[in-house]
Amino acid sequence: MSAELSAAFWQMPPIARTLSFSIGIVSVLAYTNILPTGWIYFHSYFLFKLPPQIWRLVTAYLLSGPQLGIIFDPYFVYQYASMLETASPKFPRKEDFLWYLMFVCTIIVLVSYNLFGSAFFLKGLILALCYTATQDQRGAKANFFFFTVPAQLVPYCMLLFSLVLDAGSLPLQLTGLFAAHLHDFLSRLWPEFGGGSNWLATPGWLSRLVDSPRVVQRQYGTAIHSNRQTAGSTTGASTGSVLPDSWKTRGSGHRLGGE
Repeated sequence: MSAELSAAFWQMPPIARTLSFSIGIVSVLAYTNILPTGWIYFHSYFLFKLPPQIWRLVTAYLLSGPQLGIIFDPYFVYQYASMLETASPKFPRKEDFLWYLMFVCTIIVLVSYNLFGSAFFLKGLILALCYTATQDQRGAKANFFFFTVPAQLVPYCMLLFSLVLDAGSLPLQLTGLFAAHLHDFLSRLWPEFGGGSNWLATPGWLSRLVDSPRVVQRQYGTAIHSNRQTAGSTTGASTGSVLPDSWKTRGSGHRLGGE
C-alpha cells in the first residue's frame, strides 16, 4: 500500500504537487503552533533587513484558511494548478506555467499589500488559478459544491460564496482575479486582437533553469541530450521513421536486385 501511495504521489504534476503539499504542511504546522506565523507572513520591512528575509515572498502563499480551509485550500490549488500544468494550451512547457505563477503572485503582492495591507495571499492565488483554468473550458459545465454552472463562471461563484460566508477575503480574491485578467490581456488578448506583441513571453533564463541537463550519468552509460530541436519535436508530431537524418536526403531508394 505504501509503495502504491508513493508511486501515485510521484505521478502527480510536479508543480501542482509541490505547491499543494507545501500549503498543507505549512498550514498544519502553523495552526498547531509548531511553526510561528510570525516567521512566514509578508511585510516589506523584512525585505530590507540584513540579511533580507526573501522567503516571505513564498511562505505568504502557503497558509490556508483555518479548520476546513486546511483541506479545501490545498485541494483547490492542486485541482486548478494541475489543470493548467498538464492540459492548458497556454502553458505547453513547465517554465511557461512557472512564469505565470511568478507574474500573478507578484501582482497579488503589490496590489493587495499596498492597497489592503494583506500579509497572506493564498486566497488571491486560488482565484487567479481558478479563473485561468476555467477560461480554457468555455462551453463546458462544472460543479461548484451542489450546483452545476458554466465552467467560466466558477471564479465568480467563488466570489459570491466569499461574499456570503467570508467577506474579509473578498478584496484579496478580487486582486487575484485582476492579476489573472492582466496576465490574459498581456499574453493573449493584446497580441491577438490589439496587434501588439506578447509582453509576458517566458524568459530564456527560466527555460535554461528548468531544462534537463545535457549530460546525464546512468549506471548503464551516459545519455547526452541535444540542445537542437527537430521540426517533429517542436510540433509534437512524429515522423515515424527510424532512419538517420543523413539518409533522408538520399531519395526514395531502390530495392537491391531491382531496377
